[in-house]
Amino acid sequence: MSNLKQINIDGLIVEVDGAMTIIQAAEVAGIEIPRFCYHERLTIAGNCRMCLVEVVGGPPKPAASCAMQVRDLRPGPNGEAPVVKTNSPMVKKAREGVMEFLLINHPLDCPICDQGGECDLQDQAMAYGVDFSRYREPKRASDDLNLGPLVATKMTRCISCTRCVRFTSEVAGITQMGQTGRGEDSEITSYLNMTLDSNLQGNIIDLCPVGALTSKPYAFTARPWELTKTETIDVMDALGSNIRVDAKGREVMRILPRNHDGVNEEWISDKTRFVWDGLRRQRLDTPYIRENGRLRKAGWGEALVAVAAAMKGKKVVGLVGDLAPVEAVYSLKTLIEGLGGKVESRTDGARLPAGNRSAYVGTAAIEDIDSAKRIVLIGTNPRNEAPVLNARIRKAWSLGASVSLIGAGVDLTYDYTHVGHDRSALITLVDEARKAGADGKPAVVIVGQGALNEADGEAVLSQVMALTEAMGAKLLVLHTAAARVGALDVGAVTEGGLKAAIDGAEVIYSLGADEVEIAAGPVVIYQGSHGDRGAHRADIILPGAAYTEENGLFVNTEGRPQLAMRAGFAPGEAKENWAILRALSAELGATLPWDSLAGLRGALVAAHPHLGRIDEVAVNDWQALPLAVPAAASFRPAIKDFYLTNPIARASSVMGELSAMAAARVATPLAAE
Repeated sequence: MSNLKQINIDGLIVEVDGAMTIIQAAEVAGIEIPRFCYHERLTIAGNCRMCLVEVVGGPPKPAASCAMQVRDLRPGPNGEAPVVKTNSPMVKKAREGVMEFLLINHPLDCPICDQGGECDLQDQAMAYGVDFSRYREPKRASDDLNLGPLVATKMTRCISCTRCVRFTSEVAGITQMGQTGRGEDSEITSYLNMTLDSNLQGNIIDLCPVGALTSKPYAFTARPWELTKTETIDVMDALGSNIRVDAKGREVMRILPRNHDGVNEEWISDKTRFVWDGLRRQRLDTPYIRENGRLRKAGWGEALVAVAAAMKGKKVVGLVGDLAPVEAVYSLKTLIEGLGGKVESRTDGARLPAGNRSAYVGTAAIEDIDSAKRIVLIGTNPRNEAPVLNARIRKAWSLGASVSLIGAGVDLTYDYTHVGHDRSALITLVDEARKAGADGKPAVVIVGQGALNEADGEAVLSQVMALTEAMGAKLLVLHTAAARVGALDVGAVTEGGLKAAIDGAEVIYSLGADEVEIAAGPVVIYQGSHGDRGAHRADIILPGAAYTEENGLFVNTEGRPQLAMRAGFAPGEAKENWAILRALSAELGATLPWDSLAGLRGALVAAHPHLGRIDEVAVNDWQALPLAVPAAASFRPAIKDFYLTNPIARASSVMGELSAMAAARVATPLAAE
């Protein structure tokens, strides 16, 4: 039996699923209904009443279109489709009344409000409101909340839409916000004056339809119409969240999420959103050469000559950092291997087998989590490694999926079965799955880098793949580095891993590899954007562009190639990463065969065709690894400090403050109740 129902909205007949609400059916018909509390990714509250419509033949009063389903509407006398009007005199009067009530206590803050120019209340007051108020009593004021260093509050502006409460409790999985009081005394508050303990809290800034919740770091720095907006990709984790970078002149002023149902929906993590101040600090803006133990500034010509002299005739190794675009990795690989050297991208020691995409990417898409009935997490803490992915797992859990975890017991914001801490628990789970067999229900196995970056990582991965086969599940390898999958795709690996690559090296060319400790001995050439660990160890420094300052290709953790676009220019003498390597190749007498980014991409796609299919998840052929027995040891987390995982984050004062707060929160003993 079909669930499709016909509905007549303003004379337009559309056929929709009967479970849809009127507001959703209107969107299908292309008709706009104003709303404040309704949001398609949150539960229905029905408390702002802005979405009132007239249901013909229904009760003689307006109905809330966000809370009424199409299947509950009464058909016409001869079986005609039920009629809904969104622009009748009754609806117009109702909306004006609602808007008048909403503005009763709202302060006239528009000139000094950060939401000005992007405010739903402003827009809808213009479109649906009236030009006067009959209210003459004093306005009510509310105390501001301290939610922490990210979200600024002006609670007098709040219209009690409860979007922030619903997001924090449903998506972020924390229970620190709610509504207290009744009538005029009702207000949104944080219980016991708690600051928010979530790495997704910045999303409530986007959700707030008025200026009650705004961004603290961005406060009073720019107006939306002054900003140049660039749609690009995030590199703070390997999820590849779609973002918009807003720049004023050469400076990035803020980072906002873009909707992509297959990757990040419309959420981003706090590190993604607030790391932009790290793009200004500790930047490398000119080449440096170390002389007598001290770094001195140099010109590009002198620096490239020095690099070429250091590399010629030597055993050279290239190390790929976590934030490098695929074009730069491909250029480095072509250059170094042309000189007889080696390149390695698995700088955390992860035992990911090159050439087997089903082993280092998996077979699952991120969207498969939505429909999964069983999810198994192995050696991973997705709340730290990919907060937006963790919210997706929480959504699947809330829809009835069972979650199991092998690894350190942590708070993931949802209930799970803790199978064990170590590798023996994984082997036991494989045996049980083989005995039980596949039950036909969709399942996803997610393995993190904490399970793979020890010496027995390949043996662990073989057991994980055996578990995936036994369950009839799909596998997702959760990476922590944005550059890793792309680097593995172009073959930037050395047989035997990082140690085999570095052993005996005379020159190490580091492409932003800041998470590697390089012992004394080899000459280190560092190409990167920030004066971080890699630059401190370097003998020659070549300043490169950060991810917002060059066009680049990144492949996310599910194997989806995406394009990051340039939002501004690199500071000082810093150049795009591929261009530095192209100039260096000419100096070495081994000129790379391209003169432009387009030429480089042409060569890249010719060698690896799937990288040309932007925003497509390639289907990977399943190639199970030969089963091996891992060592007897517990799984260790891949990330120790969520806020300080890369040079840009470590240069950010906001990330430093959040890291200190997180450490203090862990250290503070709680009194017994």
